[in-house]
Amino acid sequence: MSPKLVMMTAYDYPTGKLVDEVGVDFILIGDSLAMVVLGYADTKSVTVAEMLHHTKAVCRAVKKSVTIGDMPIHSYNTPDIALKNAKKFIAAGCQMVKIEGYQPDIFNVLKKNHIKVVGHLGLLPQTAKVYKVQGKDAKDAKKIFQDAKSMDKLGIELLILECIPSLLAKKITDAIDTPTIGIGAGIHCDGQVLVLHDIIGLSDFQGRMVKRYANVKQDIRSALSRFKKEVLTEKFPDQKHSF
Repeated sequence: MSPKLVMMTAYDYPTGKLVDEVGVDFILIGDSLAMVVLGYADTKSVTVAEMLHHTKAVCRAVKKSVTIGDMPIHSYNTPDIALKNAKKFIAAGCQMVKIEGYQPDIFNVLKKNHIKVVGHLGLLPQTAKVYKVQGKDAKDAKKIFQDAKSMDKLGIELLILECIPSLLAKKITDAIDTPTIGIGAGIHCDGQVLVLHDIIGLSDFQGRMVKRYANVKQDIRSALSRFKKEVLTEKFPDQKHSF
């Protein structure tokens, strides 16, 4: 059995450097930066320019992990637009780009131009009206499964499965050669991804699929409070921190 694949998001130079040093397989510069970094309500507001700004910062830091640029909404409305923008992500330092949904015309034009594509099925945040588990009924499950098989035949590099039942994720993983990466899709995928800010406690999101491994927000707040107190009480800077 092959070892599980590990993917993590990063959005700037410091987080890119830390995630890369841990030795994950893939670093996704996700459009989730819209919420966790830029303060937007959802992923629908982030622009290509904003994504590229953060992508360049992450890629400057990464030495080992494979970097994936998450193409935002409207950046791949047509094959020509997709190719134009995908080239920008590659120029920014990415080795792959990610696109939501089954988009055969776009996959084909990118592959023809030697751009590696990561697919994404299940919950699709760029177009979802309600964030909920997908593929729970037979019709939706069949559609996701068929799309996964079709994308596999097109030669995508990875397939992210988001918020689908564990057994559906297992069925897909067993049926295709493309490695699957789960986020809220159970243990049977070939690998897992989560949002960095969620697992370190820097975001407010506490969905069922998220496990907290740290509480960085509390640590930062404590450090800032101590700094403020020491400035107000004239304990900082002391002689050790002065010239």
